[in-house]
Amino acid sequence: MMAKLNTQASAIDMPEATAESTVTPLSRAHLVQKHYYAPTESSGSQQTYIEDQSANLVVEAAISIIINGIHYAVLMASPYQLEYLAIGFLFSEGLIQHSHDLLDWEVTQLTDVASYQRFTQHSDEDDTAGSFGQTLAQLQDYDIYVVELTLNQRSHQRIQAQRRQLAGRTGCGMCGITGLTQALPDLSIYRQDKKRIKVDTPSLGDLLEIRQKVDTMQHTHQLTGAVHAAATMQGQHLHLFEDVGRHNALDKLIGWQLQHKADINCVVMTSRLSIELVQKSIRSHVPWLIGMSAPTSTAVRVAERYGLGLAGFLRDSRVTYYSNHSNG
Repeated sequence: MMAKLNTQASAIDMPEATAESTVTPLSRAHLVQKHYYAPTESSGSQQTYIEDQSANLVVEAAISIIINGIHYAVLMASPYQLEYLAIGFLFSEGLIQHSHDLLDWEVTQLTDVASYQRFTQHSDEDDTAGSFGQTLAQLQDYDIYVVELTLNQRSHQRIQAQRRQLAGRTGCGMCGITGLTQALPDLSIYRQDKKRIKVDTPSLGDLLEIRQKVDTMQHTHQLTGAVHAAATMQGQHLHLFEDVGRHNALDKLIGWQLQHKADINCVVMTSRLSIELVQKSIRSHVPWLIGMSAPTSTAVRVAERYGLGLAGFLRDSRVTYYSNHSNG
């Protein structure tokens, strides 16, 4: 039994931070649907309550790092205090030894055609008008910032040596617009066909049952407290994959899915839902991705665009649906 309550608070009427805002948006408001059991109900037949709410989700932006004119890497991060992020990244990469090795820096947000064109003009790539238009359409759901850094000559020599060693390294060595399109790939060919898939929204009861089984079976996490898990149900059997990295855990599940040609209705993650998990799920035609923490704003925007069902805060006696929840 389900009871729907319209509790859209005044938060919905609050102005939403946008890319055009003069203030860097750290969160965005999204309409969500919370399903929960009342805590006072007995253990017998439980009524599912549904509330339409507004939730603030953290912004996850693509940060393109350009060092002395060299397109070095693309990071996914919060678009705030980027000068500290840049210094810490450079130090962690071994490119600088002191903060004063950084002589100057400038942050630019890519918001329109002109800013994208300026960015590609500084790239070594030959981008035709046709491919440029396709790239703009591909990147329109993302917040993108370019951080241009100027280092002293000694640090510049380290960059050139380091760049020659970047081949094959995860998350680095992506240059120019190619780097952005690799970090933020075109997923249109994987767009979910809702009429073809016909996967119902997973119920609160079913999800809580999966959550309970995950808690019971996540043995490595019980021993160490330091791993994430990706899990899916096949009949009454839970298939669970653990790893120190949430994206690695999902990769393991996807590998199992491909090897066994398994049809998956939903995947439950023990983590927050960031953009790389959404991208992997869309590519694997996973209908629903469920997290035990919140998704990012970017994850929700991309999930909505490509038809992926997204839910979070699977805990206690509740879950919050962020996309594909209109049938509630």
